[in-house]
Amino acid sequence: MRRLLVELSVASTAVALGLFFLVNTISEGDGAPVPVEVATGALAVACLILFRRTRPVTLALVLIPLGILFALPMGATPIALFAVGLRRRAGVAAGLVALHAALVASIYFIALGNTRLYYEVVIFLVLLHVSLVAIAMLIRSHRHLVASLAERARQAEEGQRLRVEQARSSERERLAREMHDVLAHRLSLLAVHAGALEVRREASGDEQRAAGVIRETAHDALEDLRSVIHMLRAPADDQPQPTLGDVPALVEQSRSAGADVGLTLDGGDGVPVTVGRHAYRIVQEALTNARKHAPGAPVRVAISACAERGLDVAVRNALAPGSAAMPGAGSGLAGLRERVQLVGGRLEHGPTTGGEFHLRAWLPWPT
Repeated sequence: MRRLLVELSVASTAVALGLFFLVNTISEGDGAPVPVEVATGALAVACLILFRRTRPVTLALVLIPLGILFALPMGATPIALFAVGLRRRAGVAAGLVALHAALVASIYFIALGNTRLYYEVVIFLVLLHVSLVAIAMLIRSHRHLVASLAERARQAEEGQRLRVEQARSSERERLAREMHDVLAHRLSLLAVHAGALEVRREASGDEQRAAGVIRETAHDALEDLRSVIHMLRAPADDQPQPTLGDVPALVEQSRSAGADVGLTLDGGDGVPVTVGRHAYRIVQEALTNARKHAPGAPVRVAISACAERGLDVAVRNALAPGSAAMPGAGSGLAGLRERVQLVGGRLEHGPTTGGEFHLRAWLPWPT
């Protein structure tokens, strides 16, 4: 719509200027017959609309002599020169203006002689065309300036993005070093001491089994820590991540540590990888909280997956108010809530009237 309005405006301007020149020519008793003027004027306007954007130089070379010989096409000549100044180099536009001025001065001198009318017509036409081409060149220069500033802004934004990524990479590397230097060292010591207790002759069978569970858990924690450190140092989308199929193994690890964990898994086949990974993390955090805040209490995990209803994760454990529980800051549940909300799910947790702690999460099925 906008381009149509522009073309109509260009055609109207060319016709109005052409009529102005035609009326002046007829009033002086000169010019070609009106039908010829109308035909050449229509041809000039049609060429102006068709070739103004794609071939402005060729259009100007055609309209310059046509506008000198006939009055009505003279209205299209200034617009053609304006298009040259707008879309071509300054040297080309200046050369065409000079050519037009030379032709106008020569031909009108032959037609009008050394008269006052000759100088008025030549000065008017030359100033009109020079002014229009100068305005077009100014607009073209402004467009180039705006494009240059936009490119500089884009380059500045890209540089800022690269600096932010570099800062993030440096921070991830620092975190990886801290985790490796602190946690890895402590977990290694824990595994060594647990291994020593496991082979201690004076220890009973239960103590040796408990020490073995501690050693294996510390070893698994070290492996998880190495995986996290590797992702911090070289993050990639193809890093192996747990899925819903790894939940039974997670529950079995808790059982090996002495926890009473029951698992009900309904519809585990065909669950998308992303949904299964979120479900695994939810169960992992729920089992960790149960061990910390209600050690020894039975835990029941129920997972139901269906493409129509989505995936439900429900974890219940009995509250143990009289037991010595490990301290916690609640950041695990906050992280779970953020994880679930990011994928458009819901998370509920808290004590129930039946003396249990209930955690339930619903995850949508990707479409």
